Amino acid sequence: MRSSIISALLASVLSGCTNLFLQPSRALFVKPDLVGANWEEARFASSDGTGLTGLWFPSARTPAKGVVVQFHGNAENMTSHFLSVWWLALEGWHVLAFDYRGYGASAGKKGLSGSVADGAAALTYARSRAPGLPIAVVGQSLGGVIALAALERDGGDGVFALTLDSVFASFVGIARDKLGLWWATRWLRGPLAHLLVSDRYRPTRLAARRRPIPLVVLHSPGDRVVPYEHGRILYKSAAGPKEWWEVSGDGHADAFTARGAEFRPRLAAFLDEALPRP
Repeated sequence: MRSSIISALLASVLSGCTNLFLQPSRALFVKPDLVGANWEEARFASSDGTGLTGLWFPSARTPAKGVVVQFHGNAENMTSHFLSVWWLALEGWHVLAFDYRGYGASAGKKGLSGSVADGAAALTYARSRAPGLPIAVVGQSLGGVIALAALERDGGDGVFALTLDSVFASFVGIARDKLGLWWATRWLRGPLAHLLVSDRYRPTRLAARRRPIPLVVLHSPGDRVVPYEHGRILYKSAAGPKEWWEVSGDGHADAFTARGAEFRPRLAAFLDEALPRP
């Protein structure tokens, strides 16, 4: 992410293009069958008619507790990112992993505003696929920003919990950090970041005015993609109720994969505790 963002920033000096944060792939990374997952293809459309694809992992238990919708990060596509969440199906949840436009088998071209609309469409699809069931959202890295914006656009009906994993605090801030890594842009990183990048979907602003549902923010002090300070700023800005989970090591958005032995049970318990009671 470091080199690709720096290169894209320099290539778009005159464009002010926040879409450079999106780095989609059409490749197939992992077939869900390889991890023993039970899954179905999901197809739905965004608000402008763009066709989207997803992976639906039905709950291994009946009745299902609810639906977990994953908003994945900026690179690759759902065929790698689903590994963070599919296991929740074994805990009694339906799970939806989906691709924004331009990613995987989803149609269209990448675009941040379009991705926000796609996220709102995924929430609508989850409601239609499992009517009446509560919804939890897991947003990872850039996906956390898209999740916050999509929830605001959608209204969040039926959404009872939100998890933000390794999410940056602002577009301008993360651009400034990345520009500071290269000698040619280090001394002008502040002005350049403001020139190149829009903070229309500033995460701290979205988090501060979000609906008051239980929130978990996770981040690693050694994160080499999104600095730790971003997670702390985002957490402090977010409206409550909220919890902070610190992830050891230097990984990025790997709490539910590389560090799954610790954080998978914690996430499962958090969702069970936040689940609305009759």
